[in-house]
Amino acid sequence: MVENIAHIGIQASKTPDRAAVIIGETGDYISFDDLNKRSIFLGQFFSAKGLCRGDHIAVLMTNTTEYFVVCWAALRTGLYITPVNWHLTSSEAAYIVQDCGAKALVVSSTLCSSGDKIFDAVPSLHLRICAGDSCAGYIDLDSIYEEASSYPPLVETNGAPMFYSSGTTGRPKGIKRELPEGPYGTVSPAELMMAKHNLFSSDTRYLSPAPLYHAASLGWCLAIQRMGGTVVIMDKFCPRNVLRFVEQYSITQAQFVPSMLVRMLNLSEDDRRRYDLSSLERVVHAAAPCSKEVKYKMIDWLGPIIHEYYSGSEGAGYCEIDSEAWLLHPGSVGRPIFGNVHIVDDQGVELSAETVGTIYFSGNGSFEYHNDAEKTASAISSSGWATFGDDGYVDQDGFVFLSDRRSDLIISGGVNIYPREVEETLAKNPLVLDAAVIGVPSDEWGQEVIAVVELKDDLESSEELCVEIIEHCRERMAHFKCPKKVIIGSVPRTPTGKLQRRKLRADYAQNSST
Repeated sequence: MVENIAHIGIQASKTPDRAAVIIGETGDYISFDDLNKRSIFLGQFFSAKGLCRGDHIAVLMTNTTEYFVVCWAALRTGLYITPVNWHLTSSEAAYIVQDCGAKALVVSSTLCSSGDKIFDAVPSLHLRICAGDSCAGYIDLDSIYEEASSYPPLVETNGAPMFYSSGTTGRPKGIKRELPEGPYGTVSPAELMMAKHNLFSSDTRYLSPAPLYHAASLGWCLAIQRMGGTVVIMDKFCPRNVLRFVEQYSITQAQFVPSMLVRMLNLSEDDRRRYDLSSLERVVHAAAPCSKEVKYKMIDWLGPIIHEYYSGSEGAGYCEIDSEAWLLHPGSVGRPIFGNVHIVDDQGVELSAETVGTIYFSGNGSFEYHNDAEKTASAISSSGWATFGDDGYVDQDGFVFLSDRRSDLIISGGVNIYPREVEETLAKNPLVLDAAVIGVPSDEWGQEVIAVVELKDDLESSEELCVEIIEHCRERMAHFKCPKKVIIGSVPRTPTGKLQRRKLRADYAQNSST
């Protein structure tokens, strides 16, 4: 393999029968040879229907092997592919499909009714394709494969995913990067470094328990397939099945969000000891803040194989930290493995170590928010550095620590309060399963701190218990940071584990007005 050329066609020529994707629950799989051939057939179909380099397709699919057929077809046809969260309402999904300018929509046959509503709302869509059983009004993938001999040969060129932000702080925005130049399969220096840093190879057996519409889940799966590794995906996350699949499929690497780690830690000792996890070489977590308490417990359970990274779909920067470094710098998300980090104040002045400001990165290429020049400009400094919008600092050794998203910052009585710090403290309470902290309007203070707490073990809510949780915080942190009120309820998170503070604020505002 040429060092910077990697794709499934090369792997299919080397190990045609090796599984490229396995469905954990059923054991169904698709080989590299079949994945390569089917993606060529679908790419030929796209080209025959007039889709050209730089055009967009959208995908509304559950976790299936066909998901990767569609992705690799786009990646070898020069198309942008936008995964759509199938948990969204039809109107929310239609907004993304229309905003990205998709000319084709591929849906799982179980989601055809949602696809119908999207087509009604987005008249610019030219093609409707379904994966799985045939659906009225859709071209199914099997018929496309059967008619492949009638399509002209495929001229291969590089496509790319175009993910949409989760929408937790506003309407989702497409994150667009220039299509890669060079021969099909060209790997960027950043991608190559990431693959080498994470030891991706043909020996990798990677467990992905998250929905494939999530950027980290799909991005890592595609990167591992480029290198010839096998991906095991789950229909839905189940903590006990995670352990079972590690043993069953000899998993070497797996990636989770912190809420998944919490559910795994809550398994009984018998469940946690029942399965052989010795094949695991690296367990990665990302996408949301992880409490120190959870991280310590995971390292104690699985050993120093826990890795964390901090990045985003924008690709502005990428930090990573292993267990040994984290134990020396608890709470850090690591140091950049490519590019440079800068902490900047509101006037654009770069700050010294240990001082909180906005985190910017340089040296990692450019991106734009699709159809939103103003948001793009807000993410780029006058020096050309890019930010995800998070606040934080670096310590004297250059390790990055997150404080919060700027939009989540609580300002009470003129003092900055970072919700994550309060949530870390709440997570140490043995009664608390999950917690979220928001700022709500206050006539006296501007904002005051409210905590929404999800209890363990079906505990009953009571006024005394809420007071106990507040006192737990007051014993451990400055009183002005502590919740003035505790609400017992469910903590809303996306299927990928991201906290939906905007929903919490809206729910609180609605309940307060009734």
